Order: sequence, then structure tokens, then C-alpha cells
Amino acid sequence: MSSPSAGKRRMDTDVLKLIESKHEVTILGGLNEFSVKFYGPRGTPYEGGIWKVRVHLPEHYPFKSPSIGFMNKVYHPNIDEVSGTVCLDVINQAWTALYDLSNIFESFLPQLLTYPNPIDPLNGDAAAMYLHKPEEYKKKVADYVRKYATEEALRDQENSGTENGVSSDSESSMSDFSEDEAQDMEL
Repeated sequence: MSSPSAGKRRMDTDVLKLIESKHEVTILGGLNEFSVKFYGPRGTPYEGGIWKVRVHLPEHYPFKSPSIGFMNKVYHPNIDEVSGTVCLDVINQAWTALYDLSNIFESFLPQLLTYPNPIDPLNGDAAAMYLHKPEEYKKKVADYVRKYATEEALRDQENSGTENGVSSDSESSMSDFSEDEAQDMEL
């Protein structure tokens, strides 16, 4: 078992690697809580969208996967529309200490947006629409991108002090969540 300081070093290294890469990182509560600007993948209805994704690194990172959530609204079968929580059982099961944070933004999230899993939905309406009315689904996604996922929408959100329709008083740390809620937020 590695010492906690080795885990802390790994956490710092991964966050710094993410900052040095092409990702725009905003530190929220120390190096274990930050947001990253994420761009919708090309060739998907999410193309052109810009989201702020909150990342919380658990104490046992990288042996435990990070928790992530979208801070501005996104319409997707596997993302809770209200909280922005991402349902990624796949990542939780697939996550190993060999991965680092860039895998989330360069691989996991683009894949999730490109290939939603309507069989395990957090947003039942989006899942049903994706399955049964794919053209309507694409329109609704594009609508959300226009309303909530532009540079302008992000600026308005920051200026009004709300994130995902929630006032930024709730901007405090994940530790405010109960263990169960935190569990649900994990990748």
C-alpha cells in the first residue's frame, strides 16, 4: 500500500499535467477540486458546446476514480439534468490507477457524449427520446447547447453567480454531500 503522500504527489502531478495540456482548469477548492472547460465532440449534436465540468479527487485517488459533474446544463441520457451528475458506471468499473485526468477529458467524456447509454439512464426523458425520436433528441441537445453551453452562457452564469441554476453559495465542497450522494456522483 502506498503512503498517503505518494497519492497526494500523484494528485498534484495529474492536476498539473492537465493544466499544462490544452485544458483550461480553474481551481475551486485546492488541487483536489477544480473545474475544466470541456468542448463538445466533433460530429455530435454536442459539437460547439462548452461546458464547465467540476472534478473532485477523492482521498484515495488515483486508486479511486474522480467524481465529475457538469456545471452548466446538458441534455444527455447519462447526465442528471438538474445536478449535472455524470452516471459513468463503466468508468468506475474500468478506472485504474494507470489512468490520469486527461483520460477523462480526451477519452471518457467525448465517448459518453458520442455514444450515450440509454439502457442505464439518469435522465429518462433524454434516454427515451434518444431511442425513439433521434431527430428530436438531436434538436433538443442543440437547443441546450445554444441556451446553456456557449461562452456567453458561461459568462452570464458566472456573473449571475449561479451554476446549473443553483446559486454559488452551494459552490462549497463535495464534503457537504452525504456519502450516498457523493457515491452517486462518482465516475
